[in-house]
Amino acid sequence: MKKAWKWLESILLLMILLTIIPQNVGAASKTAPKVTDNYLQKVKQKGELIMGTSPDFPPYEFVKNINGKSKVEGIDVEIGKKVAHDLGVKLVVRTMDFDSLLVALETGKIDMVISGMDATPKRAQSVDFSHAYYKSGQDLLIRTSDKNKYHDYHSFAGKAIGAQTGSLQATLIKEQAKKVTLKTMDKDSDLILGLQTKKFDAVAVDTATAGAFAKNTSGITAIPSGFKVDSAGSAIAFHKGAKSLVNAANKSIAEIKQKDLINQVYLPKAGKYLTNGKNQKAAKASNSMWAYKDFFIAGVGYTLFISAISVFFGFLLGAILALMRLSHNQFAHTIAKAYIEFVRGTPLMVQLLFIYFGLGLIINIPALLSGIIAVALNSAAYVAEVIRSGVSSIAKGQTEASRSLGLSRSATMRYVIMPQAMKNIWPALGNEFVSLIKESSIVSVIGVKDLIYQSRIVQADTYRGVMPLVITMILYFIITFSLSSLMKVFERKMKHD
Repeated sequence: MKKAWKWLESILLLMILLTIIPQNVGAASKTAPKVTDNYLQKVKQKGELIMGTSPDFPPYEFVKNINGKSKVEGIDVEIGKKVAHDLGVKLVVRTMDFDSLLVALETGKIDMVISGMDATPKRAQSVDFSHAYYKSGQDLLIRTSDKNKYHDYHSFAGKAIGAQTGSLQATLIKEQAKKVTLKTMDKDSDLILGLQTKKFDAVAVDTATAGAFAKNTSGITAIPSGFKVDSAGSAIAFHKGAKSLVNAANKSIAEIKQKDLINQVYLPKAGKYLTNGKNQKAAKASNSMWAYKDFFIAGVGYTLFISAISVFFGFLLGAILALMRLSHNQFAHTIAKAYIEFVRGTPLMVQLLFIYFGLGLIINIPALLSGIIAVALNSAAYVAEVIRSGVSSIAKGQTEASRSLGLSRSATMRYVIMPQAMKNIWPALGNEFVSLIKESSIVSVIGVKDLIYQSRIVQADTYRGVMPLVITMILYFIITFSLSSLMKVFERKMKHD
């Protein structure tokens, strides 16, 4: 009996130990979590930290013309440099629209987002934030002539306020300014232009940004917004689960705060770039459109390059699709028809974003290549229908006569049908090529430095909204008019032949 009790005591003691030990281990793991992700290791292996930003948000990030070259500067860039330096890697800055930043982060195009982004609870559901590195208030930019008319957002009942798409300001207006009409745009420079041209009555921005715009844009002033903000401040966003990078960034941010680098170094440096450190006459000369000629030339170069490559491959693929659709092979006919109908039935913007971001989950395609692929694939569907209609317009007697003379089906198509079809469809092809040049401007949304992208840089850098657009319009007209004239020369030669 005593042996039985001893065995029973031993079993009870063992059970107690087994229940206590895991709890202690669990408690230890809670107090000292281990970071097991490999995000930091990957960054160090490739030797670069890719930062995504939308450079139209001074003094956080903005583009400046430095010795004829565009360069992204601002508080956020300095913070990015600090984090990269502490990791022992090189900082690479990639620019894109603000509402595309988190998508780029999710698909692995960038390693972090530093773009004056507030760490809100909603955003924290999809990304991991560092500690806040800077907290600023919220202001409203208004026209100087309306200074005595408005005091805060309550004064804008029945009026329209503009905000950047996907921004904290847009959310605040939706949630708190119920009687206000919200109008969103992708770029702050477009919002300022909208304010100047009376498309809306105010623009909601960060206090630091409001100060930069008010100081450098005539006819605009800033007033307190009156919004109640539930945000810790601006923070660095990382991929969900990238705790190793978050911890590394927090160490850098702690040093930045300890030394007060933002107020002592970063803000003064950004201020010098914004004012150029020049007198009024020199500043005016540096903001002339002629000073930015290299930007427009570079934009024209990118636009022509994208258009030329896209026209070549678009025509090649379009011809193949047209022949497939005209083929008696049911499988080839179905594939071509499905492709043409799908591409023509979906917006080019969606196709571009899918190739750049969607396929980015599988393979990392550079922005320029993504733009060329999207424009070429889109154009191919329209070219295919143009060629098909041209071939169908040729009388069946032509084919029958050729076959009766002993020509094969392929020879008939090559030597009899296609030469006549090309004469018929040449004007339509010309229109498609001209349209392609204009539609290629959409690649600017993923950061390709085409003509539209460069014009936005000039807008942001000079705080002049209309003149860069006028220059861009003129340049596009010169390009398309030249192409149309060249196509007409070939058309006349075809008619003569």
